[in-house]
Amino acid sequence: MKLRNKLGRRKFLRNSATAAAGSTALMSGAAAILGGKAQKAMAGSHKSLRKDILKIPGVGMGSPTDSDWQKVGEMCLGGTKERVKPGEFNGVNLTFMGLNNQNLHNFLFRGFLKPWERYTGAKIKWIDLAQADYNARLQQSIATKTVDFDILEMGAPFEGDVCGKGLASEMPDWVKDQIDMDDYVGYLKAPVGTWDGKTYRISIDGDCHNFNYRADYFKDSTLAAAWKAEGHKGEWGVPKTWQQVQEVSKFLKGKKDPTFGGDAYGYLDAAKGWGGFGFYFLGSRATAYAKHPNDPAWLFDPDTMKPRVNNPAWVRAIQDVIDVLPSQPPNQLNADPGTTAFQQFLAGTGSMVSWWGDVGSMAKTSDGSVVGDVIGFDILPGSDDVYNSKTGRWDTLSSGPNYAPNMAYIGWGVYVMSSVDSDSKKRKAGWSAAAHIGGKDVSLWTSAYPSGFQPYRNSHFIIDEWVSAGYDEGFIRNYLDSEANSYNHPNAAIEPRIPGIFQYYSVAEDELQKIFAGQYTAQQGADNIAAAWEKITDQIGRKKQIQLYRASLGLS
Repeated sequence: MKLRNKLGRRKFLRNSATAAAGSTALMSGAAAILGGKAQKAMAGSHKSLRKDILKIPGVGMGSPTDSDWQKVGEMCLGGTKERVKPGEFNGVNLTFMGLNNQNLHNFLFRGFLKPWERYTGAKIKWIDLAQADYNARLQQSIATKTVDFDILEMGAPFEGDVCGKGLASEMPDWVKDQIDMDDYVGYLKAPVGTWDGKTYRISIDGDCHNFNYRADYFKDSTLAAAWKAEGHKGEWGVPKTWQQVQEVSKFLKGKKDPTFGGDAYGYLDAAKGWGGFGFYFLGSRATAYAKHPNDPAWLFDPDTMKPRVNNPAWVRAIQDVIDVLPSQPPNQLNADPGTTAFQQFLAGTGSMVSWWGDVGSMAKTSDGSVVGDVIGFDILPGSDDVYNSKTGRWDTLSSGPNYAPNMAYIGWGVYVMSSVDSDSKKRKAGWSAAAHIGGKDVSLWTSAYPSGFQPYRNSHFIIDEWVSAGYDEGFIRNYLDSEANSYNHPNAAIEPRIPGIFQYYSVAEDELQKIFAGQYTAQQGADNIAAAWEKITDQIGRKKQIQLYRASLGLS
């Protein structure tokens, strides 16, 4: 495979930038706690299987292929075989709707489910959607209730639209046992995945945005000397706040990449629309400004649903993007999130990017990555001050910078549609297929290899399993700590699961593109977003939205 030819280069890079995690102290507390719980849970259980699947294809052996996915799917059929007889679903046809991002998601599911199809006799038809097309396709199905699929890959924010409108099938108890739901990290347990007390979701992902950076940049003596010579405050190092990110990004313009020799760049913004998903990237800049530790709300006022997206916190985040775009690569306005992560950062362009955690595993296992030995991870940057929406003032916290990791999208899940409920055989088949791809052992593999998914179970934080798979211990501790410390942060920004959430995001994304193109000021554009959000709330029903929004925040 292509990556085998890169191994020599990677060893060289390891020597030039010691450990991927070396630029910051390892925060082992949260991951160690999770890992300790997981170690106990895993004692004497599936250890051999888990070790064997992590050898497929093996870290450093190139990106997995369909044959690899099928091998993993075959080896993880144990849960299915305990509950389904061979050929039990002969004659059953299922339709699965999901993503085809980076040739992952549905492509993996196809591979995992081929052995399941052979064993059970069921057949699956696939609806593949690009990220930018996903929102519109699902919204159309919700609005018209024309569900032409039996199984759906979906994020928790849509649960208000799908589960709240009776479009999903309630999960049987045997599925809960097969997938071991108790193993989920805390923030993915109920009420996530539930609606009106009923369980609908098999989690396959635990989403948050973390901070990915090039450790070689921040250990480079030439850049350190230039930083000092230009009179910047503080020592040269990894930014801890968005204020520092801005300063570092502007400083790096005109400098040289310390490892690859091209133009140096700081933070990479995803400025292009992405079917509503692009709003998350502004959100990750904004949460440290907008999510006050004393206030669970950061998108809307919990009493009125008045948008906060045009308050000083959000306007500052928008202005940050405007101010730093000239220091980013040419034509960054047209860089969508996939481009910033995979065609830019992992390929050696830029020194910082916020993205979902699968960038971490892909840094070491994707054919397209050259940064696996110079990458480091942390929770999202904080802010020197945080906006207090109750007082209308900026607060400086006695504890230091305000951190508010963005739990962007709350992870992908698999849902079975209520359209199968009238056919008991088809219903069991649908849930069996969903349980297979959401199984505990399969999930370890998807967390460790290019998949589009990141760790989301307590058992994913067993360091020894990752090390035995071929990951450097320092690297994987740093990566998993960034995930665990985001999930468990007391001021984590968790988005609401309310109807229409992606209508809000899509409108915002459209307006942001106009702002970044110079058609409106930050404040004018934010006001336009707020006005559009008010209309959406009124269309859906303000009173009901307030009730659901408050419930999502844990408010009575």
